[in-house]
Amino acid sequence: MNQQKQEVDPGVAYVLWAFGFLGFCGIHRFYTGKTTSGLLYLFTWGFLGIGQLIDLFLIPNMTKDRNLYLLYEATVTSGNNSPKVTLVKKEESDPMLLLLKAAAVHNNVLSVGQAMLATELPLEQVENLLKIALKQGLAHVDNDDQTGAVRYYFDV
Repeated sequence: MNQQKQEVDPGVAYVLWAFGFLGFCGIHRFYTGKTTSGLLYLFTWGFLGIGQLIDLFLIPNMTKDRNLYLLYEATVTSGNNSPKVTLVKKEESDPMLLLLKAAAVHNNVLSVGQAMLATELPLEQVENLLKIALKQGLAHVDNDDQTGAVRYYFDV
């Protein structure tokens, strides 16, 4: 679909303003999107010419405001109002590396729950990961002296 850019030109607004000399005051206000005041100017001869004279200096701002409104409307109706989002792919870290980093943070001692939190893996995968760490000699398993809970002690 070819969408043409609408824009209000101050030069055209000044030409329409000049129609006030012929008795058609306020035509420039219709052009700049101010319909209500355009009707008021049309029926009161531009507030007896005073409003028409003041508008001579206000036309640049009226056209600028109308252009901003038209740009806003074109943006909203075209569907391009959503911000551009760049998705960054999270680098997948080695689960064993995450496990070792978590052990270093927790004084080289981890429970199964702490390992799950650190790696964000399900229980079965964490248990397999801990078994691999045991087989590779990265850790040994023992019970906590005070609670008797199973703890994995890492050599980090």
